[in-house]
Amino acid sequence: MKVLPTLGLLAAVAMASLAPAHAQTAGAGDTLVIETNKGEIDVKLRPDLAPKHVAQIEALAKEGFYDGVVFHRVIDGFMAQTGDPTGTGMGGSDKPDLKAEFSDTPFKRGTVGMARAQDPNSANSQFFIMLADGDFLNGQYTVVGEVTKGMDVVDKIKKGDEANNGTVENPDKMVKVQTR
Repeated sequence: MKVLPTLGLLAAVAMASLAPAHAQTAGAGDTLVIETNKGEIDVKLRPDLAPKHVAQIEALAKEGFYDGVVFHRVIDGFMAQTGDPTGTGMGGSDKPDLKAEFSDTPFKRGTVGMARAQDPNSANSQFFIMLADGDFLNGQYTVVGEVTKGMDVVDKIKKGDEANNGTVENPDKMVKVQTR
């Protein structure tokens, strides 16, 4: 009878000793910190959903690719799009386009997804932050994360002209983007 409680206690101690090591590595590097001219936005990246897309975003952030890039397309009640160094919506990085990593995770307010062309396997560097729920995007775009801090900042990003598909005159920008 005394052996079972001891084994249970040993198992509990062993599990507890593993927990801190896991907790330290679980989120390391998976937060994208976007400093904008309106404030800071923190995005919890989801490598569990889209490992290749997240790896590409992290690599681009580390290279400084996103620093100074504008929110070129912002549609009130829909989303804010960025990640194109040309600011036109037609540009990307010199890295290869990515094969879609669609998931069952829905596009809700604060969800971050990868922008792409007509080809589902054409995402590269552009991403968007949902300003409202957008269930019509579910299963058609890759979810890469969710805003955990700064949705009030996202809401302040200058909106574009609806008649011109959200194109923004004198757009707000990402001043510095890094991971932590």
